[in-house]
Amino acid sequence: MSKRILGLALAAAALVGAQTLDRTKAPASPPIPSYKLPPIFETRLPNGMNVALVEDARFPLVSMRLVFLAGSKYDPADMPGLSEAVASLLTEGTKTRTSRQISEEIDELGASLGGGSGADSMVVSGSALSDSFSRLLALLADVSRNATFPQNEVDLHKQNRLQSLMAEHADSSFLAGEKMSEVVYGSSPYAHISPTPQSIQKLDPKILANFRDTWLVPNNATLILIGKLPPRAEVMKAINEQFGSWQRKETPPAPKVEPPAPKRQIVLVDRPGSVQADIHVGRLAPTHASADYFPLRLGNTILGGGANSRMFNNIREKEGFAYDAHSAYDTHRDAGDFEAVTEVRNEVVEPALKAVLAELDGMAAKPVGADELTNVKNFISGQYLLGLETQGGLAGQLASMKALGLPNDYLETYTTHIRAVDADQVLAAAKKYIAPGQDAIVVVGDASKIGDAVKKFGSVTVTKAE
Repeated sequence: MSKRILGLALAAAALVGAQTLDRTKAPASPPIPSYKLPPIFETRLPNGMNVALVEDARFPLVSMRLVFLAGSKYDPADMPGLSEAVASLLTEGTKTRTSRQISEEIDELGASLGGGSGADSMVVSGSALSDSFSRLLALLADVSRNATFPQNEVDLHKQNRLQSLMAEHADSSFLAGEKMSEVVYGSSPYAHISPTPQSIQKLDPKILANFRDTWLVPNNATLILIGKLPPRAEVMKAINEQFGSWQRKETPPAPKVEPPAPKRQIVLVDRPGSVQADIHVGRLAPTHASADYFPLRLGNTILGGGANSRMFNNIREKEGFAYDAHSAYDTHRDAGDFEAVTEVRNEVVEPALKAVLAELDGMAAKPVGADELTNVKNFISGQYLLGLETQGGLAGQLASMKALGLPNDYLETYTTHIRAVDADQVLAAAKKYIAPGQDAIVVVGDASKIGDAVKKFGSVTVTKAE
């Protein structure tokens, strides 16, 4: 090292050493910027299929989402899980490609391609290098339009899904979530979150194809392409080649979602031999379209949205009742639900449930403090912006936006809405949706060991774990 460089290094070290650092205060964080959505070109094909193109030239990648309003909400009452099965089997054979040929072509492209189903939508997702754009688009179109649901693949799916359903029902937290959905949504389409053994056994190629032909039609679809795309004229030519001949077909009316009014009820799901209990306390909640959405989103995060939340700090850190204690606010197109969740050993079911109810009451008792509100706003905004940094993250958000029927400026205005919420609005939302007066309580555990403790909170309905 030269004398000049050494001298500069020593001088810098001396300067740093001379500064007084207040290590009791965290460094100030810069303001979180608003999100600026890349320009979106939107159009509609003559057959009614919506198209959204987003240019992102940072990397030579392209992400695709073909979104259908065809989620589990659209399952027939006696066939829960049908949408899920269709989505899973789309890539298992078409009129011109076998399952193996599809898999080999995906591998050859270094791409990904698959279907998934949520409550409101079915999404066929794919990604590949930009050089493979045309071939991936052709594959996406083929599996969406021409799946044949080969009998051998259907049989394999049924066998695998029965096994995975057994594994899910061996999980007490899954059982609690399943029962809570039934209690909150009643007989409405959002009540089921999984198939039944009976509905799985009834699957056959004809039933699967009928669902596909009913709901997977161009006028019920939105194609989202994000990435380093070819010139627009070339992109639109490729889209028309793959989807232009797809015939428009009117769909039936969407199923009505009419959940029962919230009310206090306690359900104990008996799971003999359990050494712990899963506690869920929840109720019906508003959709994105409600003025209460953003205040409740903030209230949920303050209550149980991470390691700095009230539930986590009290129920886990202070009381030591549980490893996990959190709350969740989930929204669909036509309804939403809010719940507080924890898992505790049998011996502390009573004090743990009291603690959960106390935290819910506390949220509705007085406004949150200014610092707590500011920190949560920054946390939600920062987490949201980070989720939009990747192509996949942005594609997923756009797909959700279309499925939920949200306005085109939703992504750009999200953090603005979060920042605009004040403490009084959070308190008002907490009084309406978090205060536990009309909450359902679902507990999964060994009724012979925890039944007496649960009964102290009111009349209990006992059901058997399936």
